[in-house]
Amino acid sequence: MNKHLIASLRAEREAYLVRGLMDRVAEVDRVLASFGEKSDATVVETAAMDVAVEQTKVVRGRKRKKA
Repeated sequence: MNKHLIASLRAEREAYLVRGLMDRVAEVDRVLASFGEKSDATVVETAAMDVAVEQTKVVRGRKRKKA
C-alpha cells in the first residue's frame, strides 16, 4: 500500500513543480520524509525572454483642407 501512496505523492509533486507551486512541493516533501523517502532535488526551468518585439509604424496620408 505504501508503494502506491508514495508513487502518487511523487506524481503530485511533479505536477506542482510544473505549475510552479513551490509551497505545495515543500508540503509533499514533508509527507514523503515522514515515510522515510527522500525527494529529488527541485529543478525549475524558466524560459529566457530575449525576443525582439517588432512594432508597426502608422502611416497616414495628408490631411485635406475643407473647401
